[in-house]
Amino acid sequence: MNKAAEIVKVGIADLSIVNSETVIRTSGLGSCVGVVLYESTSKIAGMIHIMLPDSSLGKQGVVNRRKYADTAIDELVNRLVQHGARKSLLRAKIAGGAQMFQFSKANDMMRIGPRNVEAVKKKLREHDIPICSEDVGGTNGRTIEFHPATGQLHIRTVNKGESVI
Repeated sequence: MNKAAEIVKVGIADLSIVNSETVIRTSGLGSCVGVVLYESTSKIAGMIHIMLPDSSLGKQGVVNRRKYADTAIDELVNRLVQHGARKSLLRAKIAGGAQMFQFSKANDMMRIGPRNVEAVKKKLREHDIPICSEDVGGTNGRTIEFHPATGQLHIRTVNKGESVI
């Protein structure tokens, strides 16, 4: 009998780090983007649930760095390195960034999902971390689950079924 893997849940604007014996999951990805960074040799992985593209959008005095693409990915990379991952071996998988609502006027401020995806890709390029696969855009929400032991990202998309990238 196989032992069921422990599942670590990542909340909105939060992150977690896991190893090969643990599965990591986040749900409720609408316009938000789930970013998984992993090192396939050590089987260490981290996931973050990003809500907005840029921390300059924050109106509070203290910014939740895990909420914004421009600060969250920096924190995830630093945490992975602190846990023993080699930055040069990190790879990314991303999902989410849907356009959840349709607007009659083209307004860039309302394109949160596409802007989140653009900001995530820009930040990953700055860190020189390649994106191995992605499932972004569309108009449906997603739940994602990453398995560090296999490097597979399981995606459940509302009204679209499941896929693995």
